[in-house]
Amino acid sequence: MRVGVPREIKVQEYRVGLTPGAVREYVAAGHQVTVETGAGGGIGASDEAYQRAGASIAASASDIFAKSEMIVKVKEPQRSEWAQLREGQILFTYLHLAPDPEQAKGLLAAGCTAIAYETVTDAAGHLPLLAPMSEVAGRLAIEAAGAALKRSAGGRGLLLGGVPGVQPARVVVLGGGVVGTQAARMAAGLGAEVTVIDRWIPRLRELDDLFAGRVRTRFSTIESVEEEVFSADVVIGAVLVPGASAPKLVTRAMLKSMRPGAVLVDVAIDQGGCFETSHATTHAEPTYEVDGVVHYCVANMPGAVPVTSSQALNNATLPFGLMLANKGFAAVLENPHLRNGLNVHRGRITNKAVAESLGLEFAPVGSGLAA
Repeated sequence: MRVGVPREIKVQEYRVGLTPGAVREYVAAGHQVTVETGAGGGIGASDEAYQRAGASIAASASDIFAKSEMIVKVKEPQRSEWAQLREGQILFTYLHLAPDPEQAKGLLAAGCTAIAYETVTDAAGHLPLLAPMSEVAGRLAIEAAGAALKRSAGGRGLLLGGVPGVQPARVVVLGGGVVGTQAARMAAGLGAEVTVIDRWIPRLRELDDLFAGRVRTRFSTIESVEEEVFSADVVIGAVLVPGASAPKLVTRAMLKSMRPGAVLVDVAIDQGGCFETSHATTHAEPTYEVDGVVHYCVANMPGAVPVTSSQALNNATLPFGLMLANKGFAAVLENPHLRNGLNVHRGRITNKAVAESLGLEFAPVGSGLAA
């Protein structure tokens, strides 16, 4: 198969769809890989490094889109990219379609086959292609919170871990999944007082065992969320409903009862955000203030550490990408985990949660869809 890797064009996105090491695996499996010139610059991978791995170098993204049977990216296609996609072409990347109807319309109009990293599953029902970036984002969330808490950044002027004789910051993590666990690990490691809120009691038990009492756990109710948020110095939004828009757990009205200078970090912003007052920001201007509360809502947090992120992402995506390259759309029909990743095919939405979030018709695989 002809596999293409365009340079990422989202603002301050430095990751790359395939590292040189991953390219070697595709080439060894008999596939042709073409990489846009400069695509690996953000991770320090030169065009020459890709050529040594067996790739060809294309002068422009238009060359990549025109000649490739499968496009491998990191972030969702931007307007100029989805306009270049076509029927029969496979797109393998993060999509996050639920809060992005314009992108959905673009992909539907293109007629391409779009497989989203964030809805591919594994045998345990987990999200293996989302997990590595969730690990990165969860850890970065605490670094971001610590920076935003500084008085010079508009925060309360607190050190996350305090010092002997001084109360540390109170960190509340909404969601006990991969992001929430990594955020709690980082915050507790720095000496903060940490509480994780989740609706699944078995997960709360796991977290209680994992942290051996260093992290408090609470079952999620309206009352418990309000109590914890109102007394928090930092709130990490780490909720996830696979494929769907994130629920709004912190409302605008709640901000007035929060501590002035408290920090909200919305790691769910790719799925629309779990705070009512969230809107996507960039690494260049990561924060803004609403009612005295600092919001950090960078939509591509792992892009700040592209070497770590690209390597971790490629480790996870490589087996699935090779399945697609080896068998094309047949891999989706044969593999239930790739089938869960299929979001768009020939002008139809094929993921139920995405369809419901967008208010569009759901066309499951097998309902007349074919390669």
